[in-house]
Order: sequence, then structure tokens, then C-alpha cells
Amino acid sequence: MKTTTLETTASTDILPIFQAFAESYRLQVIELLRDRELCACDIANHLEISASKLSFHLKTLREAGLIQGRQEGRWIYYRLNLPQVVVLEQYLSEFRRLSPILPARSCPD
Repeated sequence: MKTTTLETTASTDILPIFQAFAESYRLQVIELLRDRELCACDIANHLEISASKLSFHLKTLREAGLIQGRQEGRWIYYRLNLPQVVVLEQYLSEFRRLSPILPARSCPD
């Protein structure tokens, strides 16, 4: 079976993004970083979670390419990685464009 561009993109670029979005703390981090850069300690305080628990979620988001961090002294500041958001937007627009909704076929009796 021939692999479509959509399937190839999903397995290499998009799957880690959807996996990262599958947890509420990670979605909250994305929302917090939507319009500003934040220190990890501020994110942990806002979410009311421990630094170690936040670290796990930040690692998942970094590995999915959704956030980037920069170190300043002993603090790490996080921000959205907007080019990866564009990858997600492009995938969803291609999905819509390439996936017509066909009526269900009749099941045999």
C-alpha cells in the first residue's frame, strides 16, 4: 500500500505533537506561553505542581518541538516554538483538503 504524504507527515512530525497535547498540564503550559516567555518556576507556581513533575512535562513539550528554552543564570525561560505550531497548522489544513468525507458503504446483511 502506497504511503501518502499525509501519513508520512503524521508519523514523523505530527504524532509527537498530538502526544504532547494529550495531557492537561502540557496544554496549560502551552496556554501560559501563548503570549509570553516564562521561567520554569513561574510555570510550576501557576500550575501548582512540583518542579520535578513540571520538568517531565516540559521535556515532552521540548521533544515534540513545541517549546524552546533559554538559560539565563540559573533559570530557564520557556517560550513557544512558533515554527512547530505552523507545522501543525499545515498538517490540519492538508488533512482537511485531502480527506473528503465519503458516505459510509452499506454493510452486508
